[in-house]
Amino acid sequence: MTKALLLIDIQNGFCPGGNLPVPAGDTIVPVVNALMASGHYDLIVASQDWHPANHGSFASMHPGKQPFEMGMLSGKQQVMWPDHCVQGTQDAEFHPDLNISRINYIQKKGENPDVDSYSAFRDNDQTSTTGLHTYLQEKGVTQLDIAGLATDFCVKFSALDAVEMLPGVTTRFIQDASLGIDPQTVEAAIADMQSHGVHVITSSTVLGQDSPKA
Repeated sequence: MTKALLLIDIQNGFCPGGNLPVPAGDTIVPVVNALMASGHYDLIVASQDWHPANHGSFASMHPGKQPFEMGMLSGKQQVMWPDHCVQGTQDAEFHPDLNISRINYIQKKGENPDVDSYSAFRDNDQTSTTGLHTYLQEKGVTQLDIAGLATDFCVKFSALDAVEMLPGVTTRFIQDASLGIDPQTVEAAIADMQSHGVHVITSSTVLGQDSPKA
């Protein structure tokens, strides 16, 4: 069995002080670092939101639109986000306490200005893939654990795509190594993942002990 850990968007932009923060998003970093240091995984992969400055999901690109309003992007409804994780900015960098030396492979996403990209595997319109599923298949991954930010968006869509695009791979969501934006949508996201065959675990399943505290 080849075990991989996929870390979703643990970046400054999604942590307190960032442009699109998940409440207390930085508190998962000690848990994630412990998972990486455990020796449980044969491969550690991280996704990185990497938007051009003119990304069409940014409210700033649509006159009269405010962040979090609904708008249109390439003919489809789209949440208008604050400018975030722009390529080459500090907002796009991984959280400074994340032990990136243990990461084997970084998958950038969200580089096409005409479509948003929540999943680490493909754009939201599902026509363009990042190539991550091919990489994991080539590495012979049979178990994929997923954690990161945010549970109700990029983590959920990455887990759902993993189930669909990696047939035969056991996909698990590490709940206490992930945080979301809204408790209600987090609950719905977890239920959605479970209904599609994602196993929900905690870090203690991997570490064999109570998960570390921030």
